[in-house]
Amino acid sequence: MLKIEVLGTGCRNCKALLTHTKEAVESLGCDAEVSYVDDLEKIMSYGVMSTPALVINGQVAASGHVLKRKDVEKLIKESI
Repeated sequence: MLKIEVLGTGCRNCKALLTHTKEAVESLGCDAEVSYVDDLEKIMSYGVMSTPALVINGQVAASGHVLKRKDVEKLIKESI
């Protein structure tokens, strides 16, 4: 099972990435746990300096911009 985390501060862009990530997981039909992390200490522990960020299985896959659903799908496929 993939562990996917969306890191953010609760802003519109962070929520958009969370939505796109959930849509990508559903579209791919993969077994994944998607969570939203807004704890600044945890975000900083990943070395992320700008949000939103996408973390897949503990590795930062993207940060600083909202990915489209298709881009999230591509990153998930690369992680499987």
